[in-house]
Amino acid sequence: MSDAAQPTAAEVRAAAEAVKTALDRHLAAVEARSGEDDPAVYEAFNQLAAAAEVYDELLYDRYDEVTPFEIPGTDDSLPPYTGPEEPNAVSVLIRRDYAVAEPQRLLAQAQRVEAAVGDGTGTEASGTIHGALGILFDEFEADEIASRPKEFGLEEGDSTLWVTAADETADPGAWLEAPFEGVDPQRVVCRFDVSAVFDDEINDELDDIDEVDEAEEEIEDELDPDLDADLDEDGDLEALEADR
Repeated sequence: MSDAAQPTAAEVRAAAEAVKTALDRHLAAVEARSGEDDPAVYEAFNQLAAAAEVYDELLYDRYDEVTPFEIPGTDDSLPPYTGPEEPNAVSVLIRRDYAVAEPQRLLAQAQRVEAAVGDGTGTEASGTIHGALGILFDEFEADEIASRPKEFGLEEGDSTLWVTAADETADPGAWLEAPFEGVDPQRVVCRFDVSAVFDDEINDELDDIDEVDEAEEEIEDELDPDLDADLDEDGDLEALEADR
C-alpha cells in the first residue's frame, strides 16, 4: 500500500474512539437487557463488531499491527426472534442437496416411471440426467425421495429447514418466482441443519477419545509386571510395602 493510500494517525485514533463508544453502548445494553434475546443487545453487539473490524483494519494499514482480540462472526447463527408472539401464518423453507452418485440407477428408475405413466409422445425424457430428475421429482414427493435417496441413485448432502412466522399468509403466487428471497432472519422461529461437517466433528472427538484410550493402554503395558503381580497377590499397596 502506498503512503498516499494509508490512513492517517487521526483516522486510526478516531476508529479507536469509536470502539470505546461501542463498548460503552454494548455494556449499557447488556445492563438494561429486557430478556435473553433482547434485540438491543444484539444490535449493540453488531455495532461493536463493526467498529472493532474498522479499527483493526486501519491499525494494520497504518502501523502494521493487529488487535489482540477477535469478534466472533454472527453469520452462522440466527438473530433474536422479533416476529409476532402469536403468528397467524408460517412458512417452511427447505433445502436439500444431493449428489448424483449412481447415474445409471437414476436413469433406470426414471425409465420405469416413464414406461408406467407414459403418454405415448415418445419424448423419452428419462434418457438424460436432468430429464430423469424431473420425472422422479414429479412422480414422488420430495420427502419420499429424501427418505430413500439411494434407491434413486442419489447421495445425501447438506440440508436445512427453516420455519418462519408471518402476520398473515402471502397472496397466492406472490413469492413463487423467488421463494427464498426476502426472508427476515428475525422471524425465523426455529431452524434445523444436517451436514457432514457435524459428523466430522463427532468423528474427530471419537478419534481423540480413542487416542487417549490407546495412550492409557500403552502406559499400562509399560508398567513393571512384577509390581502388578505383587499387587494382585497381596491385594493392596500396604501389603506390598510390608513385604519389601
